[in-house]
Amino acid sequence: MRNPYEILGVTKSASADEIKSAYRKLAKKLHPDVNPGRKDIEQKFKDVTAAYDLLSDTAKRARFDRGEVDAQGNERGFGGSGGQWRTHSQAGGDPFAQYGGGSGINMEEILSEFFGAARGKRGGSNKPRGADVTYSLAVPFTEACLGGKRRVTLTSGKTIDVTLPPGTNEGDKLRLRGQGEGSGNNAGDAIIEIHVEPHAFLTRKDNDIHLDAPISLPEAVLGASIKVPTLDGSVAVKVPKGANSGTVLRLKGKGIPNGKSAGGDMFVKLTVMMPDPLPTDLTEWVEKWGKKNAYDPRKKLGWN
Repeated sequence: MRNPYEILGVTKSASADEIKSAYRKLAKKLHPDVNPGRKDIEQKFKDVTAAYDLLSDTAKRARFDRGEVDAQGNERGFGGSGGQWRTHSQAGGDPFAQYGGGSGINMEEILSEFFGAARGKRGGSNKPRGADVTYSLAVPFTEACLGGKRRVTLTSGKTIDVTLPPGTNEGDKLRLRGQGEGSGNNAGDAIIEIHVEPHAFLTRKDNDIHLDAPISLPEAVLGASIKVPTLDGSVAVKVPKGANSGTVLRLKGKGIPNGKSAGGDMFVKLTVMMPDPLPTDLTEWVEKWGKKNAYDPRKKLGWN
């Protein structure tokens, strides 16, 4: 076997933590459960494990560094026949049952990063993981913004309540662990993909809600109190006298809630709407007013 430091890719001065980290990375990459049927990878894994068993033992590592034992832990001068320790593959029995044993490495934890659940102990199940199942869930605009619960029926016939957090976006995915195909620790996941239905009047930008609100000519000129829809019902807002199209009113805290702060706001953009058709008396009055008052709004913009 090659030099154990070379096998793990560390220097002779590497600390115990550096050696452990190097072994962990290689073990995840080379483990036979991750590379089924690969005899070449299997041998590399055995070499990596043997190298780590030597270097993770302070006494054995010191003896190796002094030249008292070889890379396999055998006493120098005994041709490898009188070694004081053996690799797991030499020890007989299941060659993969105790990889990393006594070395401070939890192989079960390493495998869980690949298969989504901890590998069983010796004699445990190595069944392939079940497939994930994706579902599409349509959610009303206000419910996506405010949060809530929706009931989902899975392909198995099981019904389950899922929680929608406030501010759920179009395309967000909720993962239900172990609710896909298969059973037990090998079951896949159910993935709920959210589709937010549009609102008739409200739109969203980040955590803020926007609304275009039409107002009449008298409301614009004289000011008024009007009701506008929000995420949680209608509220009254005050239109100031002389309001123009494009005037924006801010309703603080009426956007998407946020548990850590006050949340978003709601912005109401006013648009002056003329009656259709125009009444004759209004047309006549405006005509008379225009002759008496030379008002040109474009002058404020410097157009004339």
